[in-house]
Amino acid sequence: MNCLVVLAHPLTNSLCGYLSKRIISLLKSKGYNVTVKDLYKDKFDPNLSIQERQSYYEAEFDQSQLTSDITQLKETNTLVLIFPTWWFGFPAILKGWFDRVWAPGYAYNHASDLGAITPCLDNLKEVKVITTLGSPWWVDYFILWRPVNRILKVALLGACTKHCNFKMFSLYKSENVSQKRLAKFIKKIEAKL
Repeated sequence: MNCLVVLAHPLTNSLCGYLSKRIISLLKSKGYNVTVKDLYKDKFDPNLSIQERQSYYEAEFDQSQLTSDITQLKETNTLVLIFPTWWFGFPAILKGWFDRVWAPGYAYNHASDLGAITPCLDNLKEVKVITTLGSPWWVDYFILWRPVNRILKVALLGACTKHCNFKMFSLYKSENVSQKRLAKFIKKIEAKL
């Protein structure tokens, strides 16, 4: 299984950085062929260019600046996203990766009548999400209704994949997490990978 790990945190010594090292090691030990895309380290440009946006409804999307990124996504069976949830959303760099790489003709196709789009990422069989939040769980669940979970599961995967297994692991109150609680969180992820 080809596995793409996408990390979106600007600090190498962050909790997300620590979790990514643990998860990458675990995936390799389970026989996954792992490719790591560290969006900050790779200086990924999250800005959708004018040419890219203009080509969204043309015969072919202008992927000239994204060939390797799109190829990576199209060859991926397992996608692992590791990022902090900021303001109950994605870091801008990760949102930009979705905007630019999950492009028409590659991640999905437009309907000729501009109706519902159809999925193209048949290769993608599972998506695992590992995210950290400063807030307690109840704010995410009861006040905001898990916006990141809904966007990923319904909007992105629902539109771009078929029969994709989705699992999200959220570490709440991560700014003051104890070693014991962190170890329990990692054990939970290990059991599901």
